[in-house]
Amino acid sequence: MANQMCESCMMPFSKDPGVRESDRYCSYCYKDGKLCYLGNDLKEFQRRAYESMVSKGTNPLLARLYTFLIRFAPRWKNRKP
Repeated sequence: MANQMCESCMMPFSKDPGVRESDRYCSYCYKDGKLCYLGNDLKEFQRRAYESMVSKGTNPLLARLYTFLIRFAPRWKNRKP
């Protein structure tokens, strides 16, 4: 079974508005052959993801939920918050 969501931010690929360059990551997380956020700080990545979602019109409560779920993504689940 193919990946159905981004391994970095957990966004379902069916909701990705861009053109994906990777089978593992969405168009927001992976561009020009590399991850857009190269750091290891989960909280910083979550903050940036939240701000991006809200700026694109996502309800702030839903954005908080989606941001919380990022910690379970394969890229982050073994890292400490």
